[in-house]
Amino acid sequence: MPRQADPDLEQRILESASRLWARGGEKALTMRAIAKAAGTTTPTVYERYQNRDDILRALRLKTRSELYAAVSLTRSLSQCVERYLEFALRHPYAYEVLFDGVGKPPSLHEPWPTFNLMRDRLARQLGGTPRQHTRLMLSLWSLMHGTAMLIIRGRFEGALRVQTVHACLDAFDAVVEAARAKRIAVSGPRFPTNLVLGAAEESRVGSNGRRSSKRKKS
Repeated sequence: MPRQADPDLEQRILESASRLWARGGEKALTMRAIAKAAGTTTPTVYERYQNRDDILRALRLKTRSELYAAVSLTRSLSQCVERYLEFALRHPYAYEVLFDGVGKPPSLHEPWPTFNLMRDRLARQLGGTPRQHTRLMLSLWSLMHGTAMLIIRGRFEGALRVQTVHACLDAFDAVVEAARAKRIAVSGPRFPTNLVLGAAEESRVGSNGRRSSKRKKS
């Protein structure tokens, strides 16, 4: 009888890759190690993925899609943050892989659906276009990601974990409210027009520009 296809194999390969990467970085992530962790053979892994980079790309796209699915069901920005953190803490290995080298190709030029969703909601709430709120979205993204990684890497549990999540939620709401009231002080250079995020192939990091010594109200 012909061997039955394993419907869960690709899922096991990606989950194994995320765990190996999170525990040992690039050195731990070999095709042989992935195959062993997934309970299959190296040739079988190669039948599905060309190389390690191909596996990591598939994992990033899958994680982004699942994160977006979790966040998109919300009705408010605060709920977005809550779902975002819940997802990150429920899938810590995949989440860490997702943000490794996120500001460089190829990850930079892949879709960022959750980033775009939250930036669109900021624009609807504050006015203007989504791209006008990219710097604000970077502030909020840094807050969410920093909270997620502090809990994951710091192994926060119990009351400390709960309080850290709610501290992030409170800070998020405070930043959005300050932006609504135009009470955010902006440091450094103007946001460069050639710094484009969340636009897939069109995304680019731009240049730093000249630094300003003054802080002004946004």
